[in-house]
Amino acid sequence: MTEARWTHDGYEMVVGLEVHVELATKTKLFSASPNRFGDEPNTNIDPVTLGLPGALPVLNKYAVELAMRIGLALNCTVQPCTFARKNYFYPDMPTSYQISQYEDPLNIDGWLDLPDGTRVGIERAHMEQDAGKSTHVGGGEGRVHGAEHSLIDLNRAGVPLVEIVSRPDIRSPEQAREYVNELRAILLAIGASDAKMEEGSMRVDANVSVRRPGAELGTRCEIKNVNSVRSVGRAIEYEAKRQILMLEAGEAIRQQTRHWDEGDGRTHTLRDKEDADDYRYFLEPDLVPVAPSADWIEEVRASLPVLPAARRARLALAAGLAADSEAVGSIVDRGQDDYAFSVQAAGGDIGRAVVHMKEAFAEMGAEPVLPAADLAGLTTLEIEGKLTATQAKTVLGELLEQGGGDAAAIAAAKGFEAMDTSELEAMVDDAIAAQPDAWEKFCAGEAKAMGALVGHIMKASRGQADGKLVTQILNARK
Repeated sequence: MTEARWTHDGYEMVVGLEVHVELATKTKLFSASPNRFGDEPNTNIDPVTLGLPGALPVLNKYAVELAMRIGLALNCTVQPCTFARKNYFYPDMPTSYQISQYEDPLNIDGWLDLPDGTRVGIERAHMEQDAGKSTHVGGGEGRVHGAEHSLIDLNRAGVPLVEIVSRPDIRSPEQAREYVNELRAILLAIGASDAKMEEGSMRVDANVSVRRPGAELGTRCEIKNVNSVRSVGRAIEYEAKRQILMLEAGEAIRQQTRHWDEGDGRTHTLRDKEDADDYRYFLEPDLVPVAPSADWIEEVRASLPVLPAARRARLALAAGLAADSEAVGSIVDRGQDDYAFSVQAAGGDIGRAVVHMKEAFAEMGAEPVLPAADLAGLTTLEIEGKLTATQAKTVLGELLEQGGGDAAAIAAAKGFEAMDTSELEAMVDDAIAAQPDAWEKFCAGEAKAMGALVGHIMKASRGQADGKLVTQILNARK
C-alpha cells in the first residue's frame, strides 16, 4: 500500500508533478523533419527547426490526436485550444521562443487514480514543442557552470511534447513514484509515447513545498528534469527536508528552479523561478486555433484500449488477489494478463497461474513461450492436491526448459506423488516429538514456531509434503 502522507518534524510535503512526454510521431510538431532518437547530431533539422526568416509552422494532426488520447485516458475535458509563444533566450531554441499552450490548453480538469485508490488531479495536459539538447563539456556533472564549451544538437528541437501538470495532491515520495509509474503505463498502453526516461522522452519536474498540516500552501521550489522513478522519490524527499531545515532556522523559502544531483543526493540552485509574466506569452500569430470536433473526440475515445487500472482490477478479481498486489501489477505491466486468462480458459486455475507467472515469467514479454494449456494442466494438479507448491515449481521449470509438455507425465517421471494423509500425520507427530519447544511455543500462539515444525516435516518428506495440509494438521493437533 502507498504511504499516504509523509511527515517530518511536524511538517508535511505538498508535491505537484509536471511530466513532459515526447509523442510517438514520425515527424516534428510543426515541420516534416524526423522525430527520431539517436541519429547523428543536427541531421533532423529544417528551416522551421532553425527558425529561419519566412519559415512557417504547420501543425502535425497526428500529434494532436495523440495529445487527445492522453487527455481522454486521464479523464480530461478536450476543448478548443490555441498556441502561444513562450519567450526566452537559450541556445538550444534558435527562435528564442517556444511554441506552447497557455491560456487555452487542449486538455483540462482530469485525474489519475493510483493503484491504492488515491486520486491525483490533472490540471492540464497541453501541447508544446521540445527544445534541442545542450551538452556542456568540462566543469563536471555536465552543467554549464564551469564548462569549457557547449555543444548544441537540434535534432530534438521541435519534437512534439505534451506537458501533463498535476494538481498539488501528492503527499509522499512513494505516491510520486506510483504516479509516474501509473502515468507511464497509461502512455505505453495508448501508444502515445515510448516513455523512455533514460532517453529523455519522458521527463519529470517536481514542484515541492512544505507546510504544517492544514496550513496554507508554502513557497514551492521546482526540481527540473528528474530522469528516473527512483530519483523522483529521492529528490522530493531531500528537497522537503531542506525546506524544513530552513524554516526551522527562521529562513524564508525563495521560489527557485533547482537541479537534482544523483551523485551527491542533493538539489542545487539553478535560478530564481520565473513567473508567467517573465515569459511574455502572446498568441502565436502563425497558427490558427484548433477546435476538435465532437465526432473526432469520440472517435479517439473509442480507439483507446482497456487501461492498466481496469486490467489490474479484472485480473485481481479473477485471481482472488488485491488490485494493488505486486503479482497483479507485474503481470499487467508485462502485458501477460491476456495469457493468464487463456490459462483459465484452458481449464486451469488463474490464481495459481498468477503466482507462478510473477517470478517464472519475469523475463518474458506479452506472449510467454509456454502454451497456456500446459500451465493450466500444472495448476490443475496443484488444486487437486497431486502436487505440492514445491513440486509444481520444479515441474514448471521443466516445462519452461522444454517449451511445453505434459505436467502430469513430468511429475510422474520425477516420482512426485501425493502423500497419504496417514503418512503425513505420522510425520507431524514425529516433528512434534522431535521439537517439543517449538511445539509448545506454537501452541502458545507464536506463529514463527510453525516454521521449525514445517521445516522438519518438509525435510523428512524430501519436499513432497503439502504445506497447506501440514498446517491444517498442526492446527488440529493444538
